[in-house]
Amino acid sequence: MSQSATSLPILYSFRRCPYAMRARLALAQAGVAVQLREVVLRDKPPEMLAVSSKATVPVLVLSDGRVIEESIEIAEWAFSKRDSDGWWPAESASFRQLVVSNDGDFKHNLDRYKYPDRYPGAERETYRSAGEVWLAELDQRLQISSWLAGASPGAADIMIMPFIRQFVNTDPQWFAGTRYSALDTWLNYWLAGELFKSVMDKYPQWQAGDQPLVFG
Repeated sequence: MSQSATSLPILYSFRRCPYAMRARLALAQAGVAVQLREVVLRDKPPEMLAVSSKATVPVLVLSDGRVIEESIEIAEWAFSKRDSDGWWPAESASFRQLVVSNDGDFKHNLDRYKYPDRYPGAERETYRSAGEVWLAELDQRLQISSWLAGASPGAADIMIMPFIRQFVNTDPQWFAGTRYSALDTWLNYWLAGELFKSVMDKYPQWQAGDQPLVFG
């Protein structure tokens, strides 16, 4: 076990969680290495629960003991360490509002569209239609520019993409019949890219005593 690996920050993650995906994308793009601990959500490790009362991924434990519990804050921390391509916006108010809109009403609708059985009274089509409001707004943005917040790829794209992926994957046949061609092109670009592929490897559930798994 190398000293360099054991001294790295620790990221508790779950492969399919869009928030954890967001954090991994930022860390990978920034080239910031962490110890990855893959979590099974029905069997969360006590080590994670001891440092984070919210008990959801992602959780980043820095080498000095500080804990970052929100995916956008993990991304901001990663890009503060290294951002050679200028992905993190210098003026972040509009960028943050974009993320807040995604994580608010859209995520609410996404959860009920994808998992209607978990929400009594939820009608899948009702929440799909509500979620379409956000899809239409993003598609309109992408008709003007190929990226969500500028003339080149940036943090906004990887902050939003995992959630759009989840919405689309709920019923790909339905999405294929929609008019959101710009959004479809944008999503397929990211899904086919090496950055996304690099953060989607499958890992076994982390157990105390495992060798550190370096990611990033």
